[in-house]
Amino acid sequence: MKTIRIFLPPSFFVFIYLNIALALLGLSACVSQTHKEQVVEKKSNYYVAAYVWPSCHNDTMAQRLLWPEGIGEWEVIKKGNPRFEGHYQPKQPLWGYEMDNDPKVVEKWIDAATSHGVNIFIYDWYWYDKSPYLESALNDGFLGAKNNEKMQFYIMWANHDVKKNYWNYHKYGKDTSLLWNAAVDWENFKIIVHRVINQYFRKPNYFKINGEPVFAIFSQEKLMQSFNNSVEETRKALDYFRTEVKKAGFPGLHLQQIYGGGGYLSEESGRQAADRIDKLGFNSVTFYNMGGRVEDYITYGTNSIKIREQWDKAMKVPFFPCVSVGWDDTPRFPAYGMKDVVHYHNTPESFAALLSKAKSYADSRPDQPRLITINAWNEWVEGSYLLPDMQYGYDYLDAVKEVFLEGKYDR
Repeated sequence: MKTIRIFLPPSFFVFIYLNIALALLGLSACVSQTHKEQVVEKKSNYYVAAYVWPSCHNDTMAQRLLWPEGIGEWEVIKKGNPRFEGHYQPKQPLWGYEMDNDPKVVEKWIDAATSHGVNIFIYDWYWYDKSPYLESALNDGFLGAKNNEKMQFYIMWANHDVKKNYWNYHKYGKDTSLLWNAAVDWENFKIIVHRVINQYFRKPNYFKINGEPVFAIFSQEKLMQSFNNSVEETRKALDYFRTEVKKAGFPGLHLQQIYGGGGYLSEESGRQAADRIDKLGFNSVTFYNMGGRVEDYITYGTNSIKIREQWDKAMKVPFFPCVSVGWDDTPRFPAYGMKDVVHYHNTPESFAALLSKAKSYADSRPDQPRLITINAWNEWVEGSYLLPDMQYGYDYLDAVKEVFLEGKYDR
């Protein structure tokens, strides 16, 4: 039998190679498109908002009065020390000690947040000594991030006093005298109003409810002190704010009261709190941390659910649930020990279980936005953060994703 040999020109093989390559590219495009569609399908139907504490960058006023090293509160965080066996201090970020006003850093934040179900940042915002404080984290970091349109944001005016040794006891020791008084006068209040309207409310990704920019206030007490402790004068100031917002072209202003950490309410205290909210004209209420804190995270969470039920029942306006990652502010307080830290059962799994409870709460109130607040995105100094660290990696972010994007905890 003769062997027949066929000689093919090189161009034939080029032709075959190109066709195979094109076929593979087509397949790749299909896979890429399918993946893209899956990402879109997993978009959350919830507003999951994490608090941002903007302390970890060099601020002129902060460097002069608090953190001379020029790295913001990282200076204190790095000095955290264990107070009991197994105590995880100092906290160590997986990505390193990055500056929160660096837009490239915040671009990473936004990608990590949005891909895991967090779609709003609530920035702590300060006004001390007639000027803004720590504002660069929002102005330069978030608003300078190229991908910030993926993320909504709003402001919480963190109008609380600051004692000298609160944010750096290494510098001030036992000196508890006031560094800053958060009360403002009418002139400064008007400056604040126009500043936030023009710098923030006009941004297309500023969070709005029914078209109304959401502006949160931390301390009702300091707000009222600013206006002679008068409900009428304080309401007058807030009405002025609403009028200016409408002049700027918005349908109105959504004022949100954020209490530091909720506690149990008696029937009478609940009535008083609701009455004050009503008289001042707030539109909603939530917490900065979930309330009922004890050493055991599961008990902490159980307490918070009972507290949430009381506040929800008492309020005449929507109450939005808050879930805390944990609590450990020992870097700020040299005398604190085990009893001041949430350390038993403080795991991503327990956190996910509480998130699922908050999600169910939101689902059961279809007449209000499904907003859940989380303490916090980056409260390293208080041991409450979603950002990846050297102990759990991405586990806390993954917990948010499992609950709000994948529904793994739905029952």
